Amino acid sequence: MVGVGLLVLAMMLVFANYVRLKNGQIDPGITTEVAALLLYALGVLIVAGTMSTAIVLGGIMALVLHFKKAMHGFAAAVGDQDMRAIMQFVFLTLIILPVLPNQNYGPFEVWNPFKIWLMVVLIVGISLGGYVAYKIFGARAGAVLGGLFGGLISSTATTVSYARRCATEASLAPLGALVIMIASGLSLARVLVEIAVVTPGSFSAIAPPIVVLLGVCGLLCAGLYIFSPKTESKMPVQNNPAELKAAFVFGGLYALVLLSVAIAKEHFGSTGLYVVSVISGLTDMDAITLSTAGLVESGDLSTTTAWRAIVIAAMANFIFKFGVVAAVGGRALAGRVGLVFALVLLSGGALIWLWPA
Repeated sequence: MVGVGLLVLAMMLVFANYVRLKNGQIDPGITTEVAALLLYALGVLIVAGTMSTAIVLGGIMALVLHFKKAMHGFAAAVGDQDMRAIMQFVFLTLIILPVLPNQNYGPFEVWNPFKIWLMVVLIVGISLGGYVAYKIFGARAGAVLGGLFGGLISSTATTVSYARRCATEASLAPLGALVIMIASGLSLARVLVEIAVVTPGSFSAIAPPIVVLLGVCGLLCAGLYIFSPKTESKMPVQNNPAELKAAFVFGGLYALVLLSVAIAKEHFGSTGLYVVSVISGLTDMDAITLSTAGLVESGDLSTTTAWRAIVIAAMANFIFKFGVVAAVGGRALAGRVGLVFALVLLSGGALIWLWPA
């Protein structure tokens, strides 16, 4: 009965399309035909299978059909190349991750392939979300959106891009300083998300000093916004963060930081961990944040040492970005960025010195 019904339905679809083609009503799409066949399969499933499964699939089909136009618009905005990159993220998440062994290897048994790649997926996912938003809104993004999207994708890359622009257009220095400050501040928000995901039970103990530092960055951004010219800015071209090469590079960096943190903690205590934080934070805050949060979750590190290590890494990252601005961006931009970054560094130092253990 199922086979006969499917054959009859197929004949009806073919006949209907033949009539439309003969009348000049050409439509290359097959959405209606696929929906009809799926609906027939759901009818079979209701009778011969599981009612709940059929209901869920029917609801999903209805949603997909309803949002068809919006999805076409999204695909057009993102483009074929970036859509392939999104599929690479699916490859990272649904193909590589499930087959990795979930057990510890290597010195100090700190290398767990599944957990390392899970952190890669987390970071790439956060960055990819910002990148997709940039592709949709970036061409007409103002300074605030430019900084927000840039911070989600890569605050360091955003700093380099705007520093280069300001080097050739000195009049953009106030705007460039604002975008760089917003992107750098948002990197602290990324850190908070990572802590909440890796060690949610200790979030309330680790997060407050970082939230205070983020608040300082927010106040400085507000000041820069008030005193900067109200002009629109087109964002520099951003690289897609879901590329396989970038994912493997971050995975290797994260594994290296895990080992360095374990060695430093074993032989030098908190002092050694802080040194690793400085070195790692110069170019990337995600790896040291994830590694320290993982140690807190496993009970191998105190929350006080963890947040101090993260704040130190953030301070090192701000210093590195100022070095980039000073080398690439010109004197006007370096002066503005240096002033606000110095206030951030003073605030971070005060937190480490005065925040109760």
